[in-house]
Amino acid sequence: MKPRTKFLIGGALVLGVAAYLMATSISATGVMYLTPTELTAKVQADPSFVNAGVKVGARVVPGTIQRDPGGKKYEFQVTDGARTFPVVYRGIAPDTFTDSVDVVVSGRMGTDGTFQATELLAKCASRYENAPTNPDKYKQTPGYKKGVGRA
Repeated sequence: MKPRTKFLIGGALVLGVAAYLMATSISATGVMYLTPTELTAKVQADPSFVNAGVKVGARVVPGTIQRDPGGKKYEFQVTDGARTFPVVYRGIAPDTFTDSVDVVVSGRMGTDGTFQATELLAKCASRYENAPTNPDKYKQTPGYKKGVGRA
């Protein structure tokens, strides 16, 4: 067998193994990102999807946050406007976790219809604004200080 043929076979073998490892690792660690409506549809279409790990992006329904006295268990409801379902999270919630905040919860949908979250991320509610185009507009505002060039 010629050296060039051996090299091509060896290269194809290495590329094949690398592609196989990439495909299996992506399928093993990949997580779907769904809305409550999409998650409900998937669970109804395939009941075995109940125990699949997913991330759900939604908004906390105002007035539904209940915190245990110990402070490490939260029960609340999330919605995307069309579907609403309860979420149970055990752990420390972020400081920005409040009513009507957008959240991303990672976990599994339980057979009872409650989402068992293992991770809770709350999106920051603040908005960043550009610098004013007309700084003279704010000169009369309390707390305004004109920037002075320093040498």
